[in-house]
Amino acid sequence: MEIRQVGEGKVVLLAGGGKVFADTAARFCRSEKSLDELAGAPHDVELVRRIVQSGHEAALEFDFFIFGVEGYSRVCETQLVRKRMASYLIKSGRVDKHGKRRFSVVLPKAFQSLSFDIYLESGIQTRSVSGKDILGIISQWYDAGVEAGIPEEDLRYLKPQATEFKGVIGMNAHALRDWFKIRLCNRAQAEIRDLARKMFRLCKEAAPELFEGAGPSCEVLGYCPELEQCRQREGRVPTRNQAMKALCRMWDCVENDEESHE
Repeated sequence: MEIRQVGEGKVVLLAGGGKVFADTAARFCRSEKSLDELAGAPHDVELVRRIVQSGHEAALEFDFFIFGVEGYSRVCETQLVRKRMASYLIKSGRVDKHGKRRFSVVLPKAFQSLSFDIYLESGIQTRSVSGKDILGIISQWYDAGVEAGIPEEDLRYLKPQATEFKGVIGMNAHALRDWFKIRLCNRAQAEIRDLARKMFRLCKEAAPELFEGAGPSCEVLGYCPELEQCRQREGRVPTRNQAMKALCRMWDCVENDEESHE
């Protein structure tokens, strides 16, 4: 059995960022130039920045990024695939590997130190076991099932949520910016936040103009929409109501200043 810790997952950028198409796509909306002229125009970084700053991000959907990931758990996968505007191919858990399939799991550190006493139905104490012990038993059970000729697609029913997954993720820049708002947040679980951070770093390196100003909601919006649940930034980031009150006060000051100059 191979055990990895949360945070040790690997992410590679397989494609995306080499040529940015958001500016080309945006030109089609307003330009009177011919198709050949539009397609042959040089990349305009400033135009991409204006698109991002304006919030009209539909043109960003023409820039697609493909990531290869491994070393993350099925818990993380379940949260990942909730993002519907994306493409996923996950390594099969049903293909028969004739006992050669690796039994790999990903665990948080706190999980590994927990142990407790197991009792049989008769109430007789057996021994103290840890999470690793339980996973070891499942691993032995799986191997025994393979030897008994049980299909691996059936044996996987008893595999834990900690089981590692390997896969390919495809997402356009618009969807990624939206996903980063949620998954870079302090309230996101540690493992998927680790995945988001590594994807975000790769995106920023590959196409910085597409991801200027991207990040968790509090940084993008200027307030935290979940501050009532997230206490880590309390006092440093305003709530939505606080931000709206501050904005209203600012507009009152601007209007009063304009009236005083009339």
